[in-house]
Amino acid sequence: MTQTDDRTGTGLALFPTGFRWGVATASYQIEGATREDGRAPSIWDTFARTSGRVHLGQTGDVACDHYHRYPEDVALMRELGVDTYRFSVAWPRIRPDGTGPVNPRGLDFYDRLVDALLASGIEPMATLYHWDLPQSLEDRGGWTVRETAEYFAEYAVAVHDRLGDRIRTWTTLNEPWCSAFLGYATGDQAPGRTEPGAAFRAAHHLLLGHGLAARALRSAGAREVSVTVNLTPVSPRDPLDRHDVAAAGLVDGLHNRIFLDPLLKGRYPADMLEHMARFTSLEHIADGDEEIIGAPIDLLGVNYYAPTFVAARVGTPSSDRFPGTEGVEYPEPGLPVTAMGWPVEADGLRRLLVRLARDYPSTPLMITENGAAYHDSAVDGRVADAERIDYLRSHLLAAHQAIGEGADLRGYLAWSLLDNFEWAYGYDKRFGLIHVDYATQRRTLKDSALWYSGVIGRNGI
Repeated sequence: MTQTDDRTGTGLALFPTGFRWGVATASYQIEGATREDGRAPSIWDTFARTSGRVHLGQTGDVACDHYHRYPEDVALMRELGVDTYRFSVAWPRIRPDGTGPVNPRGLDFYDRLVDALLASGIEPMATLYHWDLPQSLEDRGGWTVRETAEYFAEYAVAVHDRLGDRIRTWTTLNEPWCSAFLGYATGDQAPGRTEPGAAFRAAHHLLLGHGLAARALRSAGAREVSVTVNLTPVSPRDPLDRHDVAAAGLVDGLHNRIFLDPLLKGRYPADMLEHMARFTSLEHIADGDEEIIGAPIDLLGVNYYAPTFVAARVGTPSSDRFPGTEGVEYPEPGLPVTAMGWPVEADGLRRLLVRLARDYPSTPLMITENGAAYHDSAVDGRVADAERIDYLRSHLLAAHQAIGEGADLRGYLAWSLLDNFEWAYGYDKRFGLIHVDYATQRRTLKDSALWYSGVIGRNGI
């Protein structure tokens, strides 16, 4: 819906009544306190302490010190006017060994956080896995073994037992593609393994973990169950060239369909099963697994940052990110890029949302991450980040257009509330709406935060 703003005479793109506006974070990226109150090491603690893995050898030991400063951060969210906060729970705080006894001190922190959010009129939205697998489970095979999926479901219920009376929306996984392929195929993220076969097994067990946890959460009385996937529209360089089109179909399968189809159709795509069999036997996919994975969900979380462009070129070696893609290259699209080097194309978000509405109808959607890193600095108490405002504006307009084209989009969560530990990039990349001076932990609202607050207040752009 678009209406004219009486004050300015300009068009105002209004979002549906009840549209949820919020921000998102992840436990290891902001909490710190990695050795407090019974928390055990995660795979990211181990990875960050391994020489050469993370920028300048930095770790999340302190990060944004959110574990101690959460009241200040909740107050900042209230100042921005957000109505939803998506945070993640650190598995090694709750079950330090991955299984076994629950650590009540770990749950106490999230208890305090949830109560603080509700007291400020902010709805908590919990993600149960945002990459910080207990190291003890990785030592036993990590996501390459079936038992990890089963332990995950047990952990999910333990968290719900404590917080389920106050949290409506439960997200099982965040970005299983990253966990599987960046963690087990490229080695760019924890646990840092470079075994393509292991990546495909990990992908399945992550999906199985989602299905088992979703079933357990429903039995425990969870009101909404969701899962978040990072997606990218994959476009052939020449849409009339059948080889480029085939290359795009392969990469789309390895990034998008290998997760979407089991989750939303209850079965793997046939071409992906055939492709997977090049690297590992399919014995890890047991009878009934796809039915468990494909149990109905209430919301699909969509994380979008950038599009992907591909072309066929004989002799090109396979990408480590997409095992088995010999002959596929990734041409530069000639678009502006963020500080991450990611191309900026807001229309990719529109195409993605419309594609989801077409291929997986009747699935409510929420943008659970969208944002950009730029080279920000605080000058005289101000962070002028016009590039980020342009990024957010263009992507929100694209989301608004997608709603008009039939996408059942329920909300938008900006990534991220705070500058934080950006995984293997350490503290070098800043995605936050709020600038963090890591030496002093001082928080400064960027211009983008003030702009976003205005969008929320108007429910439109």
